[in-house]
Amino acid sequence: MPELLSTVKCVPFNDLSLNELYEILALRQEVFIVEQNCPFQDADGKDQQAYHFMLLDDAHNLLAYTRLFAYGVYYEGYASIGRVVSSPKARGKGVGRILMQKSIEEINRLFGRVPIKIGAQRYLEDFYQSLGFQPTGNHYIEDGIPHTYMILPAE
Repeated sequence: MPELLSTVKCVPFNDLSLNELYEILALRQEVFIVEQNCPFQDADGKDQQAYHFMLLDDAHNLLAYTRLFAYGVYYEGYASIGRVVSSPKARGKGVGRILMQKSIEEINRLFGRVPIKIGAQRYLEDFYQSLGFQPTGNHYIEDGIPHTYMILPAE
């Protein structure tokens, strides 16, 4: 595990502190809107239904984040992991892999062993396959970025 990683935290929306919510929204804007040059409505009304999974450093700064959805909430017949994002300062240190591995573990802990569906950016398809996700062949464009649906079967 990278040395900079200190804490893993996962809470439902109503248990987020104002500072945590601010950090999450700031990181999502920094990466998805500014870095990827993709203006879109990030506040999509789904945060309230999600668990918010955070990797924090020793100073409790947000390094990486996902939002987790119970079986059937986001996709019928699946749990889901979305808004997968790593801080630019944490990249290249294995944080993204740890984020996804821990997010999968957390879904299994919270909701049991259920299949997980993601909408992955196409350029990350090999990364997600290395974690056990299988491509469905269903490609689509979301906010101008090529995506594909992928499934992690229940084990």
